[in-house]
Order: sequence, then structure tokens, then C-alpha cells
Amino acid sequence: MSDQDLVVETVRDILTGFEPFVLTAERRWDSGLWSALADSGLTGVGLPESAGGSDGELADAVAIVRTLAADAAAVPVAEQLLVAGPAVLAAGLPLPPVEEPLTFAVADSVTASPDGDGFTLSGTVLDVPWAGAARHAALLLPGPALALVSLDGVAAGSAYNLAGEPRGSLTLDGVRALVQPLTEGQAHELRAGYALARSVQIAAALERVLAWTVQYAGERHQFGRPLGKFQAIQMELAEMAGEVVAVTALVDAAVQALAHGSADVVLAAAAAKVRAGAAVEVVARLAHQVHGAIGFTQEHKLHHLTRRLWSWRDEAGSELVWSRVLASGLLADGGDGLWPALTRVV
Repeated sequence: MSDQDLVVETVRDILTGFEPFVLTAERRWDSGLWSALADSGLTGVGLPESAGGSDGELADAVAIVRTLAADAAAVPVAEQLLVAGPAVLAAGLPLPPVEEPLTFAVADSVTASPDGDGFTLSGTVLDVPWAGAARHAALLLPGPALALVSLDGVAAGSAYNLAGEPRGSLTLDGVRALVQPLTEGQAHELRAGYALARSVQIAAALERVLAWTVQYAGERHQFGRPLGKFQAIQMELAEMAGEVVAVTALVDAAVQALAHGSADVVLAAAAAKVRAGAAVEVVARLAHQVHGAIGFTQEHKLHHLTRRLWSWRDEAGSELVWSRVLASGLLADGGDGLWPALTRVV
């Protein structure tokens, strides 16, 4: 068994004690699951031990995020391991304790003013993942710059995505932070990393939704035979499978580009996010169509993932946003460079 397989098995063992639940106003994240993951060192995987992490490769962190996403786990691991943690270290800022949830958000309307040996932030950050649960936040500021701020004492607004995951606002009036300037290229890569994190989650959830739907079609009988024996259902399952394979291929390619420090990582992440978002519409729709009325009930497991899919599709940039990035990058060298760019990126 490889180290990555061992990590995944550990996550799965932990998840057996934490069944997915419907998020409510009183229960917006799974603090118990987070504690169990932290106690096992899994909230620091992929981050260097010298900085307070647990070491490991990017692929290990991605495997953890995929496993948790497929189980609808309500914890900010994707934000910490794939976006905020690496961004903080790349900017030369100190990594907060990995036992304390760290999130990431784009703060286009926040300004940083020098204040002694640090900075003071002013403004409001919208759509902050896990606002109210995270203890620290890495914020991409105009300039561009990266700010690391403690959220102790910072009130979070009550906003949530369709799945019920916290996406509240933070009002940062006079909040002190560590701030490090970034280049435009670094800022673009950070935004792309955020999009890739959501794409990783989407790919994992799509795979699980497909597996559930295939299983249901084989078990549910209608007119004396399994649903999966009807040609119309077989065609829908095949369409779902094609979408899932395409997304997985592009997400894996983008992860490899990030791991190898490829110059095309932004375009690879853009392609992954565009394809993942497009697949959500097809796979979620067909999954509910095959499941029928039962798939829409609150008691059924399907909605745990389909509502997350619809939410994650719009986060970290929509298909339109990333399609424009992708098109601009592919056409940067003119018409003669289009085919070489396509084969290089996707």
C-alpha cells in the first residue's frame, strides 16, 4: 500500500464515525470531524513540517480533499490544504497552527494601511468560505497582496451557499494583519488554485453521484426489471459517465501542472473549472432524473452532493469567467499558436 493509499484509508476510517448531515443554522460545519482529522495530522498534509505542517506531496493533499468531498464532509480542508496554506507559505508568511481552520477569500474591496510593524485592514470581504468556523483567513487584496489575519473577535455575516455551507461576510475595520505584496502573476495563480480546489471537489462529488446512480439503477425495479436494463436509462448513465471521465482527466492534468510548476497552470486550472462546471448541469440533472422523486427528498443522500455541486460550480469563478481566461491564454500567440497551445494545456 502506497503512502497516498494509507492516507486515503485513514480518512475513510475517520469518516465512518461522521455521517454526512444536513447543515442547519445551528450546525454549519462538522467540528468533530475537523478535530479528528487534525488529531491524525491530516489538516497539515502537503504543507512542510518545518512550517508546522505534516509534509507529504500535493497529490496526498488532493487525495484527502477528494475523499472528503465525495462524502459531503462539512470541513474547510480544501481551502486549507490546496489554497490558503500554500499561498501563505509561498508569500513568506507564517503558517497558522494547522489544527486551527484556515480559509481563503478574494477581498477586492479591502485596503491595507501600514500600522507599526504590520498593517491594518479596512473593508468588507464577501462570500468567505466557512466564515464563522475558520480561525484564520488568507485574503487576496487589491495591489495585489496577500493578507493573513486572525478571525478571533471578527463577526461573520450569516450567508450560506445552496448546500448550507457558510459563505458569510467579514467586516474588517481596524483589524491587524500581516501583508505581503504579490506580483500579478502570483495573484492569477492564486485565483487559479482556488478554482482548481473547487474543481477537485466537484470531480470527486461527480464520481460519487455517478456511482450512486448506477447502483440505484441496478437495484430499483420497474415493470419487472431493473431500471438499468432500459435503454433510455443506459443512455443517461453513459452520458453521465462520459462527463465524469472528461472532468477527471482535466482536473488530474491541472493538478499535475500545479505539482510540476508548469507555466500553463492557470490555463490548465481554467480548463478544469470550465469543464467541471459544465458537467455539473448534466450529471446532477440526470442523477435526479434516474432516481425520480425519492432523490428530491430531504432524507435521501443524493442531495448532500448535488446541492454542493450546484454551489461549487459558481464559486471561485464561473464557467464564463474562466472561459475568458482560457480563451485569452490559448489565443495569446495568435491563430498559428492555437493548436500547440491546446495540445499543451488540455
